[in-house]
Amino acid sequence: MNQEQSLPTWDMSNVYPGMGSPEFTAAKQELESQVDDLDQYLSDHRIDPDLPPEQHPVDALAETIAGLLEKVADAQDNRGTIRSYLHSFISTDSFNEQAKKELSLLEPLFVRLDQIETVKFGGWIGKIGGQVEAILSTKPILTSHAFYLQEMVEQSKYMMSPAEENLASELFLSGATAWNKLQGNVTSQLSWPVEGEDGEVRSLPMTAIINLRGHESEAMRLRGYEAEMAAWKTVETPLAAAMNGVKGSQSTIFKRRGRTDAVHKSLDQGRIDRETLDAMLQAMRDSFPTFQRYFKAKAKRLGKESLPWWDLFAPMGKSSRTFTYPEAQKFVLENFGKFSEELADFANTAFVKNWIDVGPRKGKRAGAFCMRVPGVKESRVMLNFEGNLDWVFTLAHELGHGFHNHCLFEADRSALQTRNPMTVAETASIMCETIVTNAAIKMAADKDEELLILETALIGDSQVVVDIYSRYLFETEVFNRRAKAELSADEFNEIMEWAQGEAYGDGLDPNYRHKYMWTWKPHYYYPGLAFYNYPYAFGLLFGTGLYAIYQERGDAFIPEYKDLLASTGMGSAAELAGRFGIDLRSPDFWANSLSVIGERVERYIAL
Repeated sequence: MNQEQSLPTWDMSNVYPGMGSPEFTAAKQELESQVDDLDQYLSDHRIDPDLPPEQHPVDALAETIAGLLEKVADAQDNRGTIRSYLHSFISTDSFNEQAKKELSLLEPLFVRLDQIETVKFGGWIGKIGGQVEAILSTKPILTSHAFYLQEMVEQSKYMMSPAEENLASELFLSGATAWNKLQGNVTSQLSWPVEGEDGEVRSLPMTAIINLRGHESEAMRLRGYEAEMAAWKTVETPLAAAMNGVKGSQSTIFKRRGRTDAVHKSLDQGRIDRETLDAMLQAMRDSFPTFQRYFKAKAKRLGKESLPWWDLFAPMGKSSRTFTYPEAQKFVLENFGKFSEELADFANTAFVKNWIDVGPRKGKRAGAFCMRVPGVKESRVMLNFEGNLDWVFTLAHELGHGFHNHCLFEADRSALQTRNPMTVAETASIMCETIVTNAAIKMAADKDEELLILETALIGDSQVVVDIYSRYLFETEVFNRRAKAELSADEFNEIMEWAQGEAYGDGLDPNYRHKYMWTWKPHYYYPGLAFYNYPYAFGLLFGTGLYAIYQERGDAFIPEYKDLLASTGMGSAAELAGRFGIDLRSPDFWANSLSVIGERVERYIAL
C-alpha cells in the first residue's frame, strides 16, 4: 500500500450520508424554503430599499429586525453546511462532476440569499440607519448583534442601487465565479513528468511537484522547479484569462460602489484602517535587510552567492527526524496539551473522527485549509502532507483554525457573529503553529537538528513577511494596470518577477525567481476577496505578539484568549487587540513582533 492510499481522507458522512441521500435533498429543499420565507418576510414588513425611508416605532422596528436576524442566521448556517459539504468533494477531487453540478445548481439560491441580506436588508437599513441605535438595547438578540447591524449601516454607503446590486451578484456567477472555478480545475488537474531519484520518469500532480520545493536533494528541487516552469507555461493563457476576468470584475464593482481604491474593501473586510496597514507594511519593509541576511546565509551554506528559487525552501541541517502522519499527530497533541488540554482534546477529536484529508493526489487542490461545517458544529482540514517538519507545522496551523471554530461554536454564536475578518482569522492558527515551532526548537537534539528546525520556521516566516509583501505589490500593480486594459500572461509574469525583486532584494537570484506564482495561488482568484495576502502577515505578527503575552501571563491568558477567539466576528481588529493592550496603529508593536523573528535569524546565522 503506497502512502497516498494509506493516509486518511476526511469523513463527511455525519453531515449528509451522500449527495443522493434524502438528508441532503431535504437540506436543499429547506434552504429554498428559508429563502422564499425571507422574501415573504421582507415583503410583509416593507423591507425594501426602493421605498422611501420611514420613521418606525422603536418596538415595532426592534421586533422586525430581530425576526429577520433569526431567519437570516438560520438560512446562512444551512447554506454554509451545504456549501462546505460540496466543497469537500470539489477541493479534493476536481473530477467529481456530480459535486460540481450540485454546486452550480445551488449557486443561484446562494445568490438570492446574499441579495436578501446585503442588497435588500442592507440597503433598507442603510436608509433608516439613524434609527438603529435606538433599538440595540431593546432585545438580547439585537444587543448581541449590535456590531453586525452597525457595520451593515456603515457598509451600505458603498452600495449601488438595488437593481444594480442584484444584477452584479447574478453576473458574478457567470463572470468572476466561473473564472475562479476554471483556475481551480486547471491547476488541480495539471500533471507533469518528473524524473525521480531512481531515474524513473513519473507523471506527478502539481500538488506533489510543488512539494518538491522542500526535497533534501537539490537535483529533485531543480527538477521540480523546471517542471513547474514548463507545466505552468502550458496553461498560462487560460489562467491569465481567469485573472483578468476576476480582477476586471472586481475593479468595475469597486469603482461603481464608490470605493477609494482596490485596497479599500479589503480594509473594511479586515476591519482595520489604512493607518494600521501602513504601520504594518512599513515594519515589514524595515525587516527586509534582516531577511536578506538570512537568505544570504542560506546561500552561503549551499555554496552559492544568492538563492535560486528552487533552494528557497531547501531543508538545512541534519536530523534523523522524519514524521509519519501518526508521529505528526502525536507531536502536535503533546505540545498542544502543554498550552491547553482543551486544545489537545479538540485536536484529538479531529484525528479520531477523521476530520482531516491528509495526502496529495491528482485532482486535489494544492496547499492546505480549514473549513467550518456549522450544521454539525465541526471543522474539516485539508492538507497535502509529506513527512517533513513543515507539514507538521501546517497541521498545527490548520488545527488552530479548527480550534477557533470550536470556540465560536462553544459560545453559540450565530452565523452573523462568526464572520471573522481576514486579519484576525489567522490568530489561532499562528498561535498553534508557534506553540509547535517553539517546542520543536527546544527539543532539538544537537545543533544540526536545531538548524533544521530553525530553517523550517524561517522558511515560513519569510514566506509570510517577504513573499506576502511581494504578493501585495503584485496585486496592487495588477489592479492598477487591469483598470486600463487586459494583461497578457507575459505581463503577469513580469509583474510577479518585479514584485519578488522588490521584496527579496539581492537575497534571491534575479535569474531564477518564480514568475508563475500568480497561476496557482487561489487567493488571487476569489471573487469576493481582494488582497488576501497581507492578512497573513497581520495574523503572524498579531499572533506572535499574543504569544509573547501568553508567555508573560501563563495559564491566566487562556480564558481571555478563548473569549477573544469567540468574539472575532463581533468587533474591529483594533477593539479586539485593545483587550490585551495592543495598539495596532503603533509601528512599535509590529516591529517588536518582527524582532522575535529577527532573533531566530541571528541564531540561524550563528549556527
